[in-house]
Amino acid sequence: MTLLPLSDDTFLFPGAVNSLIFADESGGALLVDTGLDESHARKLLRAVQDAGLTPSAVLNTHSHADHHGGNAFVLRRFPELPVCAPPLEAAIIHFPMLEPLYLYGALPPRELQTKFLLAPSSSARPLEAGTHTLGGVKVELLEVPGHAVQMYAVRRGGVLYAADALFGPDTLAKHPLTFCADSAEQKASAAGLLNLHGITVTVPGHGDPTGDLSELVRLNQESLERTTTGVLEAVRAGAASTDELLARVCDGLGVNMTHPGAALLNRSVLSAHLSELLHLGSIEMKVSGNRLIFAER
Repeated sequence: MTLLPLSDDTFLFPGAVNSLIFADESGGALLVDTGLDESHARKLLRAVQDAGLTPSAVLNTHSHADHHGGNAFVLRRFPELPVCAPPLEAAIIHFPMLEPLYLYGALPPRELQTKFLLAPSSSARPLEAGTHTLGGVKVELLEVPGHAVQMYAVRRGGVLYAADALFGPDTLAKHPLTFCADSAEQKASAAGLLNLHGITVTVPGHGDPTGDLSELVRLNQESLERTTTGVLEAVRAGAASTDELLARVCDGLGVNMTHPGAALLNRSVLSAHLSELLHLGSIEMKVSGNRLIFAER
């Protein structure tokens, strides 16, 4: 697989998770997100080297395993390569057990310690948002929290890598319960990208590049609002626990969960939208019959 040029010095390595490559004038390459595992990282490095580039740094936009799982392989090939990430996300990248731990709420069983939830550890330097030169490449890091507690979109010139602040339309259709840690922040981050000027190409973390940023934002906002509405309707059907509500929401959106990891991730999505509805005063949370339940206010 070869790199797809987005501009003179910016390239896309497409996959289940997209990786961006920003080149400098001397042939160095900043790698943004290394994918889920060794397989993605191996192909990424081969494509970078086939293009006559040499990795000069790694930037992970956030700490979900599918965006930094390839770090370990890249670092075996280039041990001195600096790795950077948002501060909180850098801690999770260094201690990846934190991801399944916070999702499950306790030390996760083996069934939840898969590569989709538990990437190999790699050290990452915490980096604040703003304009930085990483591995010889100047980029602008934009705060887009919501999908993860901290996350950066990356801009260079007219190219925007939105990371998982935005998803492509096919991904939204395949996964109606778009993952987020904070649904209100996810909506705000998506809307905030509309304030950017001069963007000619937008690349979501999952999906194809597009020249229409506003349309991609609209599709993501509609998907997020659809989930919030589905959660509110599930609560209005009767006071219930998180797992009971999750079943109602999945039934309403046509989601069929078949393995524990999916149930864990979708329960987190539900919890994020419940928190948003609690903040809005639309629902209430209480304990009844030794059950934590949510009910319409």
